[in-house]
Amino acid sequence: MKSVYTIVLLILSNTFMTFAWYGHLKLREFKWFNSLPLISVILISWGIALFEYFFQVPANRIGFKESGGPFSLVELKVIQEVITLVVFMAFTLLFFKNETFKLNHLIGFIFLVLAVYFIFKK
Repeated sequence: MKSVYTIVLLILSNTFMTFAWYGHLKLREFKWFNSLPLISVILISWGIALFEYFFQVPANRIGFKESGGPFSLVELKVIQEVITLVVFMAFTLLFFKNETFKLNHLIGFIFLVLAVYFIFKK
């Protein structure tokens, strides 16, 4: 069950981080947002990223083997990276209609799945 909690928390944390890092690029379409100075955009993104930590830190604590979880540090990192890319692609395809999912992206994701397989192989 700790593995499920870890993965759900990582998905939530990466959703917030993706919005913090890339959401401002979409919000530029709104005149009020586009007129904000860069420091304001940075502070807004930083505020969103704070919520990422509310999920990321518990995910790592719950999931880490030395804290009683099921995953080694390397396994946690690989899971997090794959989740980051899946969340990013979903975000991109939903909010940025000019971006496309290409064959080379699919091949890259297949290699990531293979990386997960090899990291978890005992």
